[in-house]
Amino acid sequence: MTDTERAIRLMARCDALAVFSDEPGRITRAYGTPALREAQEAVAGWMREAGMDVRRDAVGNLIGRYEGEQPEAPAFLIGGHLDSVRDAGRYDGILGVLAGVAVVERLHAAERRLPFVVEVVAFADEEGLRFHSTYLGSRALAGTLDEETLSLTDDNGVTFGEAIQNFGGDPAAIESARRDPAEFLGFVEPHIEQGPNLEERDLPVGVVDAIVGGSRAEITVEGEAGHAGTVSMARRRDALCAAAELVLAIEGVGRSDPAMVATVGQFEVAPGASNVIPGEVRLTLDLRHPADEPRLRAENQLRELVAEIGARRGVLATWHEVQGYVSTRCDPGLTDRLAAAVSTCGVEPHRLPSGAGHDAVALADLLPVAMLFVRCAGGISHNPAESVDVADVAVACNVLDALVGDLVQSC
Repeated sequence: MTDTERAIRLMARCDALAVFSDEPGRITRAYGTPALREAQEAVAGWMREAGMDVRRDAVGNLIGRYEGEQPEAPAFLIGGHLDSVRDAGRYDGILGVLAGVAVVERLHAAERRLPFVVEVVAFADEEGLRFHSTYLGSRALAGTLDEETLSLTDDNGVTFGEAIQNFGGDPAAIESARRDPAEFLGFVEPHIEQGPNLEERDLPVGVVDAIVGGSRAEITVEGEAGHAGTVSMARRRDALCAAAELVLAIEGVGRSDPAMVATVGQFEVAPGASNVIPGEVRLTLDLRHPADEPRLRAENQLRELVAEIGARRGVLATWHEVQGYVSTRCDPGLTDRLAAAVSTCGVEPHRLPSGAGHDAVALADLLPVAMLFVRCAGGISHNPAESVDVADVAVACNVLDALVGDLVQSC
């Protein structure tokens, strides 16, 4: 199979997985849903065809294992995630999983075993769509899930622990999903860039050297519902007006630093009637910066603004921290190897940071991590318009082949 044919097949598989969705007419795959199960079953089939042994761990991560020359050899991990945001594109996360499968397929077709194991992992939850907490799959593998995380609830009151059970996993055995760092040589996560840098430089791939840190919070504003026609403006405790001021304050903090981004992605108003003064508003905050100190400073500023706006407007405004994660440096040694593999494929090994979070963040304390970005059209992601080019995907797969080959030489 030629490089182009391999890339075309990979992209056709992305199209096939796009059919599995929780919502008709658009791609939405949350943790523990039938759509995610169907996507896993399709990928598991491709893994088996590529000569891999396939299993699911206690949280539901799908893992394909291509044995090495020795049964106790360490593993090199390649992968991504199969869950999605709501109304997603078809490559975010998926590309990393299927690129890993493509690497193993080529080894299997050549009847070649390596001095180490190659594992391909499809994490069951990276986006946090259902439980509003990211990296649930990779955190299980890293051993950083705790009892509090298992108690997270979705919008229907189902806990994460219950969802694991319903998905065929075992919340009581989460510890068994934790892997020993000694088992691994490292982890590489191929991923679409989700930004315009590679396109602006006319490069098919790039090497990630750092991943931004982030803070996630839920803010609740409680006022007093009332009749829209009988409560005077002076007597109102309008939760929506207070929340609207807060949203603009969040935007202002986000614009205060060129490297900062601040997003209110969810906004729920109750009781939600046109003739009733809003009594409660719930909104989410996603705050990111490449450096931890300015992000934490901005977070503290926003906490103070929440309290100040609430007090001034006579409403109760509360801040609930959902998740915080520090900025992550990719492993220098593995990143240098990845850059060398890019160069071997005739491409300038441009290094760049990632403004998005990735499973590599959760794994960075467990094993060496590296990331390969693939150019995406217009830098558009988390959007149905998400698009990659066949030629770029072919280059990415060849880079992974070269990286694996380099690791073989060092064994």
